[in-house]
Amino acid sequence: MHLLNKIALQTPESVELEFTLAGIGNRTLALLIDYIVLSLTILLTGFIWIIFSTQIANILESTTGSSDDLKLWFRAIFLLLNYVIYTGYFVLFETLWQGQTPEKRYTKIRVIRDDGRRVGIQQAALRSLLRPIDDIIFIGVFFIIFGAKEKRLGDWAAGTIVIQEEYLVATASFAISAPARELATQLPQMVNISQLLPDDFAAIREYLQRRTALSPQARTDLSLQMARPVRKIVALEQIPAGLRPEVFLEAVYLAYQQQGE
Repeated sequence: MHLLNKIALQTPESVELEFTLAGIGNRTLALLIDYIVLSLTILLTGFIWIIFSTQIANILESTTGSSDDLKLWFRAIFLLLNYVIYTGYFVLFETLWQGQTPEKRYTKIRVIRDDGRRVGIQQAALRSLLRPIDDIIFIGVFFIIFGAKEKRLGDWAAGTIVIQEEYLVATASFAISAPARELATQLPQMVNISQLLPDDFAAIREYLQRRTALSPQARTDLSLQMARPVRKIVALEQIPAGLRPEVFLEAVYLAYQQQGE
């Protein structure tokens, strides 16, 4: 097992990215804190549920004379509610926070797909549903420690890996136009640049570095192809009129780079 295990991924845009895997230490710390938060949540939910169910049972017992069957139903519902909270916690946060729970954000690790893209609800759900199996007799720990990609069973099923979060900030080795520089100062007020993941930034940077080697038509087509998903990621309704997609990508690149400085 390497202290810092790195992995190279190929994105759908044929861009090769290198990430540092999170490792057993960071993942264990994040999971322990996650479980503390989950335990407190379940205890609070249980306290509220006991008060609620007891009141309902007392009312029904005073009117019907028996509430034994209802108490069994309440227990069954409580167990189901605990399972929903346990699995839903990870699904909710990893979907909405792009592969992070609050504790993953604290420890600066993130779940991504095997091709470098952000996880969706399907991947988050598979990881969460298989988590109890991974936790039984530390099966997940065994796979993480001895696997080349440090994946637990949930990762293998969902096609995901857990990486250390890093801002890929580097000095631009290419020219950035004046309109792009002007737009870059405005973008943080217009959109949420932090929605971009490191692989999104790396793909943009790769295009901007290699665009001069492309034919004019290929350059135009690829910039348009890349600008569309980037615009959706940062929640920009429309690229400003008269602005070429390539200039928009330059502005996004510069705004993201400045964010990480």
